[in-house]
Amino acid sequence: MKIIITGICGFVGSSLAKALIDDNNEIIGIDNFCRAGSWLNKESLQKLDIQIIYGDIRNASDVDTLPKADWLIDAAANPSVLAGIDGKTSSRQLIEHNLQGTVNILEYCKRHQAGFTLLSTSRVYSIKGLSHLNVIKKNGAFQPLIDQNTPTGITAKGVTENYSTQPPVSLYGSTKLTSEHLALEYGYTFDFPVWINRCGVLAGASQFGHPTQGIFAYWIHSFREKRPLKYIGFGGQGYQVRDCLHPRDLVSLLQKQFSEPLHCPPRIVNLSGENSMSLRQLSEWCESRFGPNKIDKTTEERPFDIPWMVLDHTLASETWNWQPKTPIKEILTEIANFADSHPDWLSISQR
Repeated sequence: MKIIITGICGFVGSSLAKALIDDNNEIIGIDNFCRAGSWLNKESLQKLDIQIIYGDIRNASDVDTLPKADWLIDAAANPSVLAGIDGKTSSRQLIEHNLQGTVNILEYCKRHQAGFTLLSTSRVYSIKGLSHLNVIKKNGAFQPLIDQNTPTGITAKGVTENYSTQPPVSLYGSTKLTSEHLALEYGYTFDFPVWINRCGVLAGASQFGHPTQGIFAYWIHSFREKRPLKYIGFGGQGYQVRDCLHPRDLVSLLQKQFSEPLHCPPRIVNLSGENSMSLRQLSEWCESRFGPNKIDKTTEERPFDIPWMVLDHTLASETWNWQPKTPIKEILTEIANFADSHPDWLSISQR
């Protein structure tokens, strides 16, 4: 199978490319190298006979020149929930990256009848219900109270696909949710397969360290280098919880989706789930590995912050017999080992 991966030199794109090439697929990637450090992945991918095309999916002419393929995986995005409001990127840039790029890709799939996989995010889910959950502090982490009238779609296992996607979800979340809708409409209208995989925090070795994009990698690298860290909001205690998923755990699901019939439901599934941890628990793990580091705290509340986000992947498990295989502590150890062997990684990836 010939597969195109957008954002191939990013952490997720390069991880998927290296895994999928082992199945004797032909992999072609496109990347504009706007992410600091992404150029470091180019040589290792090319050594695997993966073709790398310099291009920007925001430009229709760049996408139009891509060769015909059987499938396209969209791993290109600005994944920061603060994008467009942090003063470092504009809202227009965010929309062009995450939405206009999707339109160009879908036109490509329409033209070549290529299957399409969108790597989406847990941030498409409505902030209001999550921010108003009644939570308790247990073992250094927030945990939703069992005895409460939770919104539809939130279970003891986490957030399901039935939970609300009504605004606010952040500008970033809105671009991904709109991309999902467009992808489904294109697939139904022009008769090509579309799958949407909503992921938690993707993490692993060689991930570029940025606090709003890969918090687990950023925290571990920063802790090791004794860089200043800070618990923000929710009392400044670091109890907020996120789930974690290694990109390689996506591969078995992608392989099944490649071969599924065109109109086999469901089209949208949550991935991640039981691999979850609070920042405080992550700090305790880091301290056991690297020794102590000072962590400041602030009660500053930021828009779009939520106390707890864990996805319920029951639908993916029941439909595809899928579940994450890499335990969170194995992911953390992988990142830490990489940090030991790349002591300047934060400096490189934050240029």
